[in-house]
Amino acid sequence: MELARKKIVLGLTGGVACYKAAELTRALVKAGATVQVVMTQGATHFITPVTMQALSGRTVYTDQWDARIANNMAHIDLTRDADAIVIAPCSADFMSKLAHGGCDDLLSTLCLARPSTVPLLVAPAMNVEMWSNPATQRNAMQLELDGITLLGPDAGDQACGETGMGRMLEPEQLLEDIVAAFQPKVLDGKRVLVTAGPTFEPIDPVRGITNLSSGKMGYAVARAARETGAEVLLVSGPTALPTPRGVSRINIHSAQQMYDVVMSHVDDYEVFVAVAAVADWRVANASEQKLKKTGGGAPQLKFEQNPDILAEVASLPKRPYCVGFAAESENLLQYGEEKRRRKNIPLLVGNIGHHTFGKDRNELVLFDDAGHTQLPPGDKQALARELVAEIARRL
Repeated sequence: MELARKKIVLGLTGGVACYKAAELTRALVKAGATVQVVMTQGATHFITPVTMQALSGRTVYTDQWDARIANNMAHIDLTRDADAIVIAPCSADFMSKLAHGGCDDLLSTLCLARPSTVPLLVAPAMNVEMWSNPATQRNAMQLELDGITLLGPDAGDQACGETGMGRMLEPEQLLEDIVAAFQPKVLDGKRVLVTAGPTFEPIDPVRGITNLSSGKMGYAVARAARETGAEVLLVSGPTALPTPRGVSRINIHSAQQMYDVVMSHVDDYEVFVAVAAVADWRVANASEQKLKKTGGGAPQLKFEQNPDILAEVASLPKRPYCVGFAAESENLLQYGEEKRRRKNIPLLVGNIGHHTFGKDRNELVLFDDAGHTQLPPGDKQALARELVAEIARRL
């Protein structure tokens, strides 16, 4: 679980987006976090403390004079063992309090009294005109200058009937950002280019040759790199996966298209991670029209080799740090090391392809000049974070 043993103080301020905080609480608990909910009086007009207590499994606090706290210092006691404070939703009024040091209720007082080691993350939620107001923008800038992290807001339809910036991020987006906040920023300022997914080589306008890659490992690597502070470009073959938060994405279909995109961007990146399962061959005599069944039997397909993207990048005069992937069906240790040497790259990641394609778990073996190291089996996101940490150490 991504937030195991983490204690999150979740603050709710007045706004209709409080309904999203209910789902966020469920998501945080499911991710392993202990969630302590603190609500302003305004928040209680939109969702009840009873609901939030049922979802978090803990007493909800709304009053700084709550007699359930033995020393009557809830603003102190609730944050001393916290790993982070998250305000979601955060109203324009509460942003103003945070920016100017206001503390006239429990939530604002515990934010001001929090230890310097406890990060504060706020998810703004308000009408588009309130968000764009110069006063709110000044407050948002001040919060960032004070080291407070803003999660969003997003643009879209609002409860008031207007459309624009100001709506709170969705719970799954907030969860991803909260998890990212706990990751060490070992690639801060670096630029990372990642390929992911399968390629699709057309036979005719409706048929093609592809493979079983789901793209999950590549997307996990892109997310992990972004979590550690890197600027990430993801070049993706056909998948049904959502783009990780904060990652730029370019979609392609064929190996040639992936090659063209990678080669046109790679000079701007310090790390290249080639996770995609790229087809080695393409159909040289692909038909412009749909092939029909005839009495003459199956069509005769001719193949030609696709460009070797990883080898091309590794041979550049000013090449990035190159990481390759090898999905083998047998003899992984032999074939993995042979591929690493053949591609002339410092690090190659191997796995047994038919055991991992489309699945959420994986087993990885790292090959380098010192030999090979097997990582413990795990889910792909956890393994991606281990791999990114390895890359950062080697850089």
